[in-house]
Amino acid sequence: MSTKQGALVAAILGSAVVAVDSTVVNVALPAIEDDLGGGLAGQQWVANAYLLTLAALILVSGSLADLFGERRLFVLGVSAFGVTSVLCAVAPSIEVLVAARALQGVSGALLTPASLAILIAVFPPDERGKAIGTWTAWGGIGILLGPLLGGQIVDSADWRVVFAINIPLVLGTLALASTYVPAGEPRTAGQDRPHVDVTGAALCAVGLAGATFALIEQPMLGWSSPAVWGPGLGGLAVFAAFLRFEARTPHPMLPLGLFGRSNFRWGNLETLFMYGGIAVMGFFLGLFLQQAAGWSALEAGTTMLVPTTVMFVLSRRFGALADRLGPRAFMAAGPLLSAGGLLLLLRLDATVAFATDVLPALLLFAIGLAVSVAPLTATVLADADEHNAGIASAVNNAVARTAGLLATAAVGAALSASFAAEVDDRLGDRPLSPPAAARVDAAKDRALGVADGAGVPPAVTEATRDAAVSTFHLAMGIGAALMAAGGLLGLAGIRNPRPEDGCRDVHAEDCAGGQLAGQPQDVAQGGPQPAAVPA
Repeated sequence: MSTKQGALVAAILGSAVVAVDSTVVNVALPAIEDDLGGGLAGQQWVANAYLLTLAALILVSGSLADLFGERRLFVLGVSAFGVTSVLCAVAPSIEVLVAARALQGVSGALLTPASLAILIAVFPPDERGKAIGTWTAWGGIGILLGPLLGGQIVDSADWRVVFAINIPLVLGTLALASTYVPAGEPRTAGQDRPHVDVTGAALCAVGLAGATFALIEQPMLGWSSPAVWGPGLGGLAVFAAFLRFEARTPHPMLPLGLFGRSNFRWGNLETLFMYGGIAVMGFFLGLFLQQAAGWSALEAGTTMLVPTTVMFVLSRRFGALADRLGPRAFMAAGPLLSAGGLLLLLRLDATVAFATDVLPALLLFAIGLAVSVAPLTATVLADADEHNAGIASAVNNAVARTAGLLATAAVGAALSASFAAEVDDRLGDRPLSPPAAARVDAAKDRALGVADGAGVPPAVTEATRDAAVSTFHLAMGIGAALMAAGGLLGLAGIRNPRPEDGCRDVHAEDCAGGQLAGQPQDVAQGGPQPAAVPA
């Protein structure tokens, strides 16, 4: 194996293990809750702890490869991901698992930009496009296989194996990196060393953590609890301080001046709403199918093949159409189509058939994503200058991750309140035996759970199942509203680029990976590096 081939395989494996892990976890959440407890809040934290650290660090991670050397950062990221995978696999409590997931987010933020930096260092400009395209494609395959792999593991073995299976992949990646990836040299004091905005990253992380904590813990503690409003208000204050700091520091990780450009500003607003809707669907559909409809983890994971496959097949084609006709119509129509798909999920009840209930809804949802994702990414990047194209890609990526973090936290709070109220309303003053009361309380804790088993009357089981269906409908309605708002924002604010606008020539056809890889052609031509993280 040549140096180029070995370095490419190492980069693919390093990024793929992160991509697979990101899609495996949602399928495993019901099994994790059965084993470690924690209810819906615990499930949200397992998913969101990763997104929290990832979103906070993604804007500075690209500079670290330049500062310390791409192989050193890659090896550090892969090694840390392996260690944190072990911690996840052996976690004795939900708290330990959440902490390990947060550390995994740090590892992912280091690992994937370093993978891309390795490809830039190893491949000459005329070969980078093909290499990065291959890297992107395998990342997409990892996302495609993740739910199937996770579902099969959870059903046939144990959720802990979902994390333990990373270890051999990590060891193989490290062996390839040590053999085929050039050492590289970190910047010295005499060179133009990139600035790492440590203060900005810390303020961003603390601000997002405070707001997320308040939203997730509110259903259990209530808004009147100082343990909720204290972190919530504190998080908002710290995030405001982050924005003020970024406006004044000479080397911000978030250049606020970019938002003065119309398409960049409106494109990121659309990203915020659209990716929030995507996160709501991805998180709560899997929980509902397993906890309320009685599907296995593999069956629930299989449903995620639909949007991923449609995106894989059609996104590039719609990107090419947008290049010819302009992105505005695609950025407006796509999210509206996806909103229609989520509204079709309102037909689901406790008995769900894949072919007639789930498939039509997910096909429409996926076609909407395929229509809009590539034009959205290209439009945001086109409104940035050559020298800040990389940070523009990273900002858009961070907005998408933050959208998922906040949307699942906020919608989870709404669902917990709705489910508890629905159950109380349906049960009324019905007396419950201690076993039945305990199971009803457990169902409320999960928000999309069903109280069944020994000692639970059928009427109580039916009441909680109906409440779960109603609560799921609320989640999909909120997701549809977020998607529709994204489409309307695109319609209202996006302008088709004109030569006189001075926009860069960024082809949507080259952005089919969306937030997976930004625009690889920038890198292939020796341009700025997009800080892409497939998670």
